[in-house]
Amino acid sequence: MSTLTVVQVGFGVTIQDLGRPGLSDMGLGAAGAADRGSAALANRMVGNAPDAAVLEALLGSVALRSDAHVLAAVTGAPCPVSIERADGRVHGAAAYEVLSLSPGDTVRIGLPEHRLRAYVAVRGGVAVGPVLGSRSWDSLAQLGPAPLRDGDVLPVGDRAGAWPVVDAVPPPRTPWADEPAVLDVLPGPRDDWFTPDWRGVLTGQEYTVSADSDRVGVRTTAAVPLERAVARELPSEGVETGALQVPPTGFPVLFLADHPVTGGYPVVAVLTPESVDRAAQLRPGDPLRFRVVRRRARH
Repeated sequence: MSTLTVVQVGFGVTIQDLGRPGLSDMGLGAAGAADRGSAALANRMVGNAPDAAVLEALLGSVALRSDAHVLAAVTGAPCPVSIERADGRVHGAAAYEVLSLSPGDTVRIGLPEHRLRAYVAVRGGVAVGPVLGSRSWDSLAQLGPAPLRDGDVLPVGDRAGAWPVVDAVPPPRTPWADEPAVLDVLPGPRDDWFTPDWRGVLTGQEYTVSADSDRVGVRTTAAVPLERAVARELPSEGVETGALQVPPTGFPVLFLADHPVTGGYPVVAVLTPESVDRAAQLRPGDPLRFRVVRRRARH
């Protein structure tokens, strides 16, 4: 079996796949890739099965040495990428292109200027042992393959399908630096627990991502808090990925992949799947705005 050796880990790298849904009755959330769209794209670029495990690298900053001929791809945060050959020569590469690694090559992924999480896929997937059916690390439950450390050796599996038919794709155009990210939300289920002007407050101002954000949730601050119309306590109830739970501060917390399965604060709205991916790429200090959208009609 081919392997990848972790030469260097910077801000934190975990193994993620589609997660372990269906275990909420045991108190376990789904976990999985925080930006599912970027993880899926990385797998498609190397011809992997959709459930192949990838690496989720916080702020890039990881180096991996291959012991065999391996195809790889980097998506998500547009990081600088280079390949150091076994003879010491360094070749420029890029995110969003298929990378061909030979035995002894080291791929180095640097710090992106914008966005938060990069995804690294290798053809065949990262074949560490699954825990409860998934290779994902759950930071809240402390479950699954542990975050990577320097010197770890990762087996490369066989979760590949057809060979990729594209060698590069353009990175997504999303405003991050000079204008707020816009996150679409669907109202409810507890929007009636807030004052009638909640939509205007939610959508009429800019929010800032707080420094204590993580894979559990994106915490926000703003000038004007959301006000409750119902003051009594809410019994714990199930919450979904993308839920905007509003604690007593009045500033929403956007639940990401490692969120708890129940919550005791009202959920004013829920992000669309595309906006969950966008939220997963927000850094502390990044600005964002919310936009209420209508529910899509069922056909």
